[in-house]
This record gives sequence, structure tokens and C-alpha cells, in this order.
Amino acid sequence: MQQSSTIRASGSALILLALSACAGGNYRPVADTPVRIGPAYTIRGTTYVPAAAPAYDAVGYASWYGSESGNRTANGEKFRPGWITAAHTTLPLPTYVEVTALDTGRRIIVRVNDRGPFARGRIIDLSRGAAEALGMRAEGHAPVRVRRVEPSEKDRKRLREGKAAAALAPVPADELQRLRARLR
Repeated sequence: MQQSSTIRASGSALILLALSACAGGNYRPVADTPVRIGPAYTIRGTTYVPAAAPAYDAVGYASWYGSESGNRTANGEKFRPGWITAAHTTLPLPTYVEVTALDTGRRIIVRVNDRGPFARGRIIDLSRGAAEALGMRAEGHAPVRVRRVEPSEKDRKRLREGKAAAALAPVPADELQRLRARLR
């Protein structure tokens, strides 16, 4: 009798361990290394090919997401909606980008640690924290410029800890006008 209850307890423990692994309990620590590019992948009939893209600079639309709290990001980290992070379809993970709201000229530095967005016409998905910092949470989506940057180690450290990087001055009106013209 003792042996069968021990076996049942061991089996229950194994089932709980397996379920916790499925729930994403084992996360990769938040770190900048290794940088992962990853293989090409297909979502809803569209193939995405991750690449280094050191000169990445695009205009398009951003959306934000936040209901996935606690899920695993594409690079294995725990998704925290309040942090200043983002998802991009092809940039290496992690990558740092400057995101500029083309409606206001406001800009922030964001750490890309996930894949997406997979909605037509969107170039980046921001976490709730990033959307709030950029001032676009209420709108749900907004026209943006996304440009790959190499922030200071101090800013990288702050972003890895869930804090915002140093504030950036807004983009001047004449440059904003040029960026908006690229949207068309």
C-alpha cells in the first residue's frame, strides 16, 4: 500500500511539473546575449525572414498588446506588459529601436524581445508600457517611425530592468513632416 501511494504521489508531482512547464514557468533571464536572429517562419500564409538589419528604419503603424501577461516571449523571457518592450517580425532578439509617434513627435527607446505583429499594415507591436510612454495607448494604434539604435549601456540596463530609458527630445516639426510623407 505504501509503495502504490508513493508511486501515485510521484506521478502527480510529474504531472504538475509538466503542466507548469506548459504554462511557461521556465523563463530565460532578461539579457542582451545571446542575440538570436532565428530561421524563417510562416504565419497565416506570410513568410518572415529574420535578419540582422543594422540600418533598419521604417515608417508604418504600431499597435499595442498587453493581455499576454506572463506568457513567454519569442526569445524566452517572461512578457511583462508594463515594461518598455515590443514585438517585431524580423529584427534580431533582442534589438533596441527608437519609436517615434508621427502624430506628436514623441519618441522613446524600446527593447524588442518578441515576434509580431502579424496584422497587415503594422510594423511593430508595443507593450502596454511602451504604448503609454509613447502616448498612444488610448488610440490602440498610431503611425510611427521605427529605427534601430544602439543605446548607452545605462539605457540598456534600465530597459532590461523594466524601466524607461532616458527621455528623448521630441522630433522637430519639419522632420516630422518628412517622416509623415514617407507613410504614403
